[in-house]
Amino acid sequence: MRSLVTFILLSSFLANAGMSQEKAAYKRSLILMGTAFEITAVSDNEALAIKSIDAAIAEIQRIERLISSWNSNSQTSVINKNAGIKPVSVDKELFDLITRSLKVSKLTEGAFDVSYAAVDKIWKFDGSMTKLPSDEDVRSSISLINFENILLNEDESTVFLKKEGMKIGFGGIGKGYAANKAMKLMKEMGITGGVVNASGDLITWGKQENGGDWRIGISDPKSPDNVMAWLVVGDMAVITSGNYEKFFMNKGKRYAHIIDPRTGYPTTGIKSVTIVCPDAELGDALATSVFVLGELDGMSLINTLKGIEGLVITDDDRLISSNNLKLNYYQTAKEKESSPVNYLTGKKIKNE
Repeated sequence: MRSLVTFILLSSFLANAGMSQEKAAYKRSLILMGTAFEITAVSDNEALAIKSIDAAIAEIQRIERLISSWNSNSQTSVINKNAGIKPVSVDKELFDLITRSLKVSKLTEGAFDVSYAAVDKIWKFDGSMTKLPSDEDVRSSISLINFENILLNEDESTVFLKKEGMKIGFGGIGKGYAANKAMKLMKEMGITGGVVNASGDLITWGKQENGGDWRIGISDPKSPDNVMAWLVVGDMAVITSGNYEKFFMNKGKRYAHIIDPRTGYPTTGIKSVTIVCPDAELGDALATSVFVLGELDGMSLINTLKGIEGLVITDDDRLISSNNLKLNYYQTAKEKESSPVNYLTGKKIKNE
């Protein structure tokens, strides 16, 4: 689901230019899980930093082999092939990921649902679509979407999709999960600060090499290569999802690549969602959920969750923030007019 780049400002390179440092930031960028990853390790040991990045890459590749619905040999594909036929025994890791996914489904009353994958045959966001699918095709697809028809047997570690033709996919949670796992591995190897960024699904820990907190830039939806606002974070995930690249236009209306599992149609009304929370996996799922729920219901949900904040940018460029989100926002005269708004009070968010 990720199509938006979230920027990371390594301000220490600017602040300490020409100064010797014990620690340095080592970075690598590459394509993993079909998207751009950038992995940063802060360390005073170059060999260890490089080794940790190699290990993180191998871990992400392992996870992709486990959860990818495009890999015919993955356990996820085996589950899908046996929909309506028989339960499939899976690794505890995948079983637990599906279990957590179902918890988010219940929390969001079905706005997040990994069985959304049944609609992937009728919606294409690769430029090949020329018209909307028929209502009949959409109705047929959503008859196969229902997280309550994903049956788990914890004793035997099996997953059974109740109806033939059902499919599960982890496009709305998988990259966040992979970022979590890569970070955990790097920390266990002794990397005290770093970032794993899956093209907008990112998690940070520790400090920059100069001892400062990480500054995460939120892209401007009108110009995705530019930063609209900054978040200053420590050990935190910042998940930003946007529809700037993957969308379908029909009669002047933009349809996002995120499907509402309750209707079978793409979401409309929101350009991007940013979620700030301690867990990249949860943040990934919640970003998808807010897209589906819409600006008011989505932000209302975020405001009920302790330690989680969010920012929505609507199709008409309104900015709606959760109650306690703190941003450093670029204050040009034009931008002052569209500063983030707490939708409950109608008041603009004060910049910190």
